[in-house]
Amino acid sequence: MSSAVPQPRTTAEPEEKPAARAAGGRRGLVLALSSGVLGAAVVLIAAGKTWQRGTAPYAGGGMPVEVSGHQVTGVPGALALVGLAALVAVFAVRGAARLVVAGLLALCGAGALAAALLALGDTTALDAAAATASGLTRTTVTGDSTSAWPAVSAAGSALVLLAGAVALLRSPAWPGMSSRYDRGTAPKAARPGRTAPGADEERPEDLWKALDRGEDPTEAP
Repeated sequence: MSSAVPQPRTTAEPEEKPAARAAGGRRGLVLALSSGVLGAAVVLIAAGKTWQRGTAPYAGGGMPVEVSGHQVTGVPGALALVGLAALVAVFAVRGAARLVVAGLLALCGAGALAAALLALGDTTALDAAAATASGLTRTTVTGDSTSAWPAVSAAGSALVLLAGAVALLRSPAWPGMSSRYDRGTAPKAARPGRTAPGADEERPEDLWKALDRGEDPTEAP
């Protein structure tokens, strides 16, 4: 009678090593920090630059007018500041709150990106500047042009969006601001083979004091 031969068990794929997970978490942290800070800085710088130029009719001729990113739309700059605050808050909270803040960071990047792209063909602010310069309530600029700064603002907004996406995926494995203080308050475990100094361990100064009193420290009590 033939005996049943046990079939070899199929082993599951080995789990990702802790060192690999830690390295991936560090890379995600560096990517989120660098892209978030750089993107917000680019958006804020671009907001102060000239976005549109044109010519307003004035006294039978023309007067050059221009508007900055702040005048065209204040949304990217405002969302960049909120995004910076959210980026810092990601490390101050944990758990579900961290995911909420990471989602807010991603929304800030998406909103700033949409606002920068919508401003590319909007000449409302330029027409308003032309009306103010010419003194006419209704006027339209001629020969209007758009600089590269709206596109630069959109690129910076995309970096903020990337930081938010990375934070959503990787932030649960990141340390928090208070983790090192939590570790510092934990009592240290005693090392095996070593005892804390106590009554059973005589110090050299105790032996000298016993000799000064005329006692023999070698005798058992």
